Amino acid sequence: MEDTEAVMERILSNKERDLFEYAYRKGYDGNLTNITTLVKAAHQNAIDKGWYEEPRSFGEVIALMHSELSEALEDHRNGRGLTEIYYEGEKPCGIPTELADVVIRIFDTCGHLGIDLEAAIRDKMAYNATRERRHGGKKL
Repeated sequence: MEDTEAVMERILSNKERDLFEYAYRKGYDGNLTNITTLVKAAHQNAIDKGWYEEPRSFGEVIALMHSELSEALEDHRNGRGLTEIYYEGEKPCGIPTELADVVIRIFDTCGHLGIDLEAAIRDKMAYNATRERRHGGKKL
């Protein structure tokens, strides 16, 4: 019988292999380390899984992003560790996973809408670097 660590390693290696095989089939160069490529891959996966067979409003898409954040909050409220990833069968769960789901939904949306998220992030980070400490004294 495999121990938990061996099972997790096998699941992760299978998932990573599946992701790279998927990217290869879709014509990506195998480099899933930049945001633009991840946006394309997330959007294509959503198309392939049928999430664009019926139209959704922008409000619905934003609500789905919120729902992933709410799931992260629920894990926190239930005492899960901030970096804890646990599995229900082969499905990864936990705060890091829910935060990943938020990002994946954002990537998918940007892919659908044609938003250059990588450029927007670079622009906003450059601007933020010029802002005052705590944006002029904000408490939160």
